[in-house]
Amino acid sequence: MSDALLQVTGLVKRFGGLVATDHLDLHVADRETLALIGPNGAGKTSLISQLQGDLTPDAGSILFDGRDVTREPSHRRAHAGLARSFQISSVFPQFSLRDNVAVSVQARQGHSFRFWRGTHTDPALTGPAQEMLDAVGLGRTNRCAGDVSHGERRQLELAMAMAMRPKLLLLDEPMAGMGREDSARMTSLLLRLKSRYSILLVEHDMDAVFRLADRVTVLVAGKAIATGAPGHIRSDPAVRAAYLGHR
Repeated sequence: MSDALLQVTGLVKRFGGLVATDHLDLHVADRETLALIGPNGAGKTSLISQLQGDLTPDAGSILFDGRDVTREPSHRRAHAGLARSFQISSVFPQFSLRDNVAVSVQARQGHSFRFWRGTHTDPALTGPAQEMLDAVGLGRTNRCAGDVSHGERRQLELAMAMAMRPKLLLLDEPMAGMGREDSARMTSLLLRLKSRYSILLVEHDMDAVFRLADRVTVLVAGKAIATGAPGHIRSDPAVRAAYLGHR
C-alpha cells in the first residue's frame, strides 16, 4: 500500500530456532487504528520492538512515512514520529506528573540529557506538558508520579508519548492490569484520540479492541492469519479456532 504511513514487508525475526516474526506484511494508514491480537507468544511485542528500533529484523523492511527505517536506531524513529507507550514504563516516580511530561517535551526538542536544569520552571516545557496532561484527563499535575493509581499512571505514560508529537502511537497493552472502570476510561480516552493519531494497538481486552480498531490483524506464531474489519475478524472461523475460542 503505497500511501500507508507504516508499511511492513516480509519482516522476519528469529531467536535461535524460534521464529518470532514470520515473513510478516502489514500496514497502517494515516489516522487509522490497527489492532494486533494473538495468543501469548504470538510475536506481538517482538514486532513492536522491531518497529520501535529496539530489535533489528533478520529480513524484510519497515517504511515509515515513506522512509526506510529498518536499520535506524530508536531515537531517530522517535524524532520521525514513532512513539511507543505502555508495558515497560519510563516514568520517573519521584517527579511530578507535569515534570514527567516536560522531560518528554524536552527530549522531543533534542535536549534529552538536560532535564536536570529544572523542567518545572521553563514555560517552553511546562506549557506543552500541561496541554498533554489536559488531553488525557489528568488533574492536580503537581502530584508525584509514584503516588498516583495504576490507571492514572497509564494516562501519564500516554501523555508522555503524545508529548513526542508522534504521527504513529505504538500502544503495547494499555489496559494491562486495569480493572473494568479504568479500562473503560482508557478506551474512551483512546476513542477521543483516534482522530488525532494513527495507532497500532496491542491489546488482550477484546471489548476494547473491537470498539477501537478500524482493522484487526491476528498473529499466531509470528504469522498474520487474518486481517480485516472487527466484525469480520470476530466471525472468522480460523480466528475463533486459533485465538478467540469456539463460541
